[in-house]
Amino acid sequence: MTGWEGFAFSFLNARVAAEYWPKILAAMGVTVGLAVLVIAAGLALGLGLAVLRCLGLRVVNAAIVVTVDLFRAMPPLVLIVLIYFGLPAAGLGVPGFWATWLALTLVLAAFAEEIFWGSIRAVPKGQWEAGRALGLRFLPVLGRIILPQAIRIAVPPLTNRTIAITKGTALGSVVAVPEILGAAQSGMAFSGNPTPLMLGAAAYLALFLPVVVASRWVETRFAWRR
Repeated sequence: MTGWEGFAFSFLNARVAAEYWPKILAAMGVTVGLAVLVIAAGLALGLGLAVLRCLGLRVVNAAIVVTVDLFRAMPPLVLIVLIYFGLPAAGLGVPGFWATWLALTLVLAAFAEEIFWGSIRAVPKGQWEAGRALGLRFLPVLGRIILPQAIRIAVPPLTNRTIAITKGTALGSVVAVPEILGAAQSGMAFSGNPTPLMLGAAAYLALFLPVVVASRWVETRFAWRR
């Protein structure tokens, strides 16, 4: 068996690929579902914290800053393990899927809050003054004038951060979430062949390469409008 034949037998085995591709395909659905839930909850929570910080309540702002810094510093894998294995000790059992979702959501929310907050502060102060001069109160000025501009500014960095966090769905394999990496590792263990890992890599490329290309277009478009 030549070198290429040995590589093909180990990593591109057609028989193994035919057997485990359906499982990888099913795992792609789990990965997509988990990623969508993380993005929706993380961005919403991050925006909510940034808006709450705009109210200028010192105690609340201090609590937000400490919490955000904590989750920005915490590696997502460590957080997943702490939630999955730690909460049951307190009588709160969390399935692996939801432990992964909660950990990645908290990390994304922490980064999103800082991005939204920086974007809000990047809006010229004259925009606030113009809104107040029109007789609008604080919240209408924030919601109608400031936030639309801030969100536009925040889109490019949020896009990169969101992609980075959603790729972290692979960490769910540590707590038995049947996502792509978990299914690939299981297939490799049962088949004794690394071909399922190659299928997993192909699945990740199929999912995230279009997202990366789309993010480049989004960054260019919003940078031009800014």
